[in-house]
Amino acid sequence: MNYQTVKKGIFCARPNRFIAYVQIDGKEEICHVKNTGRCKELLIPGATVYLEVADIQKNPERKTKYDLICVEKITPKGTKIINMDSQAPNRAFLEWAPKFFGENAKIIPEKTYGTSRFDFYVETEDGNRHFVEAKGVTLERDGVVLFPDAPTERGRKHILELCDCLNNGYLAHLFFVVQMKGVSYFTPNIATDPKFAQALQIAKEQGVNIYAVDCDITPDTMVISDFLEVRL
Repeated sequence: MNYQTVKKGIFCARPNRFIAYVQIDGKEEICHVKNTGRCKELLIPGATVYLEVADIQKNPERKTKYDLICVEKITPKGTKIINMDSQAPNRAFLEWAPKFFGENAKIIPEKTYGTSRFDFYVETEDGNRHFVEAKGVTLERDGVVLFPDAPTERGRKHILELCDCLNNGYLAHLFFVVQMKGVSYFTPNIATDPKFAQALQIAKEQGVNIYAVDCDITPDTMVISDFLEVRL
């Protein structure tokens, strides 16, 4: 997954979920933040960030010239680039999915099931039908990655509906796409959302396949790399 034109900047402030003030080439600019999560541990004043230059010609009514997509986080082991674009996990997963489901698999994004819309519906050569939900993960603490970073009733609902898929002859998969490299394992953020963690445990017991994968990250690319251990 590639971005087009990317510029480096310094994060200044985030007055609300949707915009940030970033210094680019010595000038403060208003940028769109492509992640409505809290991201408080990432967007710290003075942090180095990376921004994609928006294509104004495609959207002439757009009010900002940049999208904030990556941030450099300082850790005890050095600086780590974290992609925080909430649209990136699905884009990266779509590119990677044929490696997991097979080159001839039929992969359809955004498929409705019940009252939910899952990220992907897949039909494989063996005749199986799959529903897939992909969750982006940006929260890291001491080498451990966690989800969610804020309570998510929508996320819990998706998990329970994946369980329902199993009762109707589908296979169900939940992928946590970790938007960074160099972490140890994934675990649910029980302290922040115990109901989500409980739903995840129920899903595992009922047969939902739960995976975590990390990604190779550069300021202008994100590619799914390796499977991570999942600890529930």
